[in-house]
Amino acid sequence: MQNADSGRAGLTAIGIFKLIKGLLLVVVGIGVIKLVHHDAVEVLSRWVGMVHVDPDNKYFQKVVTKLWSLDDRKLEEVGAGTFFYAGLFLTEGLGLVLRKTWAEYFTIIVTGSFIPVEVYLMTQHLTAARVVATLLNIAIVWYLVAHRLGERKRKAALGSPSAIN
Repeated sequence: MQNADSGRAGLTAIGIFKLIKGLLLVVVGIGVIKLVHHDAVEVLSRWVGMVHVDPDNKYFQKVVTKLWSLDDRKLEEVGAGTFFYAGLFLTEGLGLVLRKTWAEYFTIIVTGSFIPVEVYLMTQHLTAARVVATLLNIAIVWYLVAHRLGERKRKAALGSPSAIN
């Protein structure tokens, strides 16, 4: 029984993590869409001033440099992509929190499909954030696969058929 409880806790933790990522992407998507038909650099400078970030910060300067190259169409595309990924994360997260078997498979497929891209990006430019994100996604996929295999073994031992929720 303790193993089942720890499995539920693990699924819930991953689900909450995915929900947080999804909600953050919704906020970013809204921010990107608000930049359409506005001077993106001016709006971003105002936002940075409100949160008291140093405008000479190298990260802020990188964002400003990238924003100068974006037109309204590109901002709309970035916003749409952000909402698409938010939808994926929110679907994964909600399904895992509700302990749906389909969500485990869905998360394994979606998260696992990003790992080769993350590894490739690390070969192009290695950063600590990319390493952590890749290792975290590998751990999530490993955990979910192990959980699914454990559930199948448990159900086989009890003689009950495996059903997808």
